[in-house]
Amino acid sequence: MIKSPAPFKASNLNVRHGFFSRLGGVSTGRYAELNGGATTDDDPAAIKENRRLMAQYFDVTDAKFLALKQVHGREVFVVRDETPLWPLSSLPEADGLVTNVPNLVLTITTADCAPVLFSSGDGKIIGAAHAGWRGAVNGILEETMHQMRSLGATNIKAAIGPCIGPKSYEISANMRDEVLEKHPKAGDFFKALKQERQFMFDLPGFCVQCLTQNGVDSVENLALDTVSDDRFFSYRRSFLAGNSATGRQVSAIQLRNIAL
Repeated sequence: MIKSPAPFKASNLNVRHGFFSRLGGVSTGRYAELNGGATTDDDPAAIKENRRLMAQYFDVTDAKFLALKQVHGREVFVVRDETPLWPLSSLPEADGLVTNVPNLVLTITTADCAPVLFSSGDGKIIGAAHAGWRGAVNGILEETMHQMRSLGATNIKAAIGPCIGPKSYEISANMRDEVLEKHPKAGDFFKALKQERQFMFDLPGFCVQCLTQNGVDSVENLALDTVSDDRFFSYRRSFLAGNSATGRQVSAIQLRNIAL
């Protein structure tokens, strides 16, 4: 029997959480092993079992291991006591989750985009966000913090999990211009290459700036590069190898009821 996989953790978050790798699941082939992406073309039974294994790490059923249909936007879904839980077959479209409901696990899936987990200082409100470059530029991190504050969160802490690193993210000048149009002070996160109008982009560094400018109490970047580290799924690594199909690793956080 496969045991619950052990995730990476941040030192600054005061609630149960984890950034899972691709290791420790039941998927095979291009999706091996711990693919948690419900919208991938992997075997649905394997995805369900992988998510059950990760839910087991948090001592909950997979029904409380909540996921989203991520669309690279800035919509944040707030889960309240009265919110009906949804199955994998009917995911709400959003790129952030926030709750103050105990025992639920908020999850984000990524394969190069930045997963960001949040906790209020008192550990009573949590959040999770999927921050690809477009979502980060358009304010998904700020909106997640806004929704947490609307529930009463203060002294918010954040952690950035495995994502494409600054030495792996080559982009065009058009993308750089799009970022700088909305974030004129983000120029330090681009490094020009010898090729004309090509740059390297520091996505996690940019996310740190977005968080600090929005008053986060502390932020930790795990500095795990999904492209260069094959313990993680990477869309870019797969694409460069001639195959864009890849799985998604899961980042998860739980507001735990001590009476559970």
